[in-house]
Amino acid sequence: MVIYGVYIVSKSGGLIFNHDHTLPKIETEKTFSYPLDIKLQYENKKITVEFGQRDGIHVGHVLYAINGIPVSGRQLDDGRDALEIIENKENYPLILKFGRPKMTTNEKIFLASMFYPLFALASQLSPEPKSSGIEVLEADTFKLHCFQTLTGVKMIIIADPPQAGMDILLRKIYELYSDYALKNPFYSLEMPIRCELFDTNLKTVLEQVEKSGLANV
Repeated sequence: MVIYGVYIVSKSGGLIFNHDHTLPKIETEKTFSYPLDIKLQYENKKITVEFGQRDGIHVGHVLYAINGIPVSGRQLDDGRDALEIIENKENYPLILKFGRPKMTTNEKIFLASMFYPLFALASQLSPEPKSSGIEVLEADTFKLHCFQTLTGVKMIIIADPPQAGMDILLRKIYELYSDYALKNPFYSLEMPIRCELFDTNLKTVLEQVEKSGLANV
């Protein structure tokens, strides 16, 4: 049983909370000879694969290390320019490590704002009035489960496709939100949730679900 993350979106579509619970670490390290048969580009402060994929390396993957030395932005930790090293034939063979990019906070905020109109669109497309909107969105590697409260706040769980009982867990998260966020005198509606008790209890519940299922929730 795997739960990848929890998101809470305000009634106006802003991301007010996110928690990465279990993120699979997908990294591939290969030895390359000159010339490099994949095209790299530097964009958004990271070097990514723009064209060509092989041996588990896909378009969009990020360059994490060269010969075991971590890459930050376009520089190695020793200060050398990563792209200059890759372009120089004398440096080959090179051991390059690629991996799936990690989402930044800004990217998560952007995706949450994109989900809001999709949810509203699903409600309007429904042939029946008063549709609940998107409750489950399924892909080949994950399922998105959504529960909208009466006030319009959306609780979202990203989980493994076989994971069952997410509707129960969503309501439990709503209980935690009501008990530890809404009852906090220092918390204002529509603002990011920064409450240690909410974080702690949420992590405890997620760990219980993964270890023993929903019986103890």
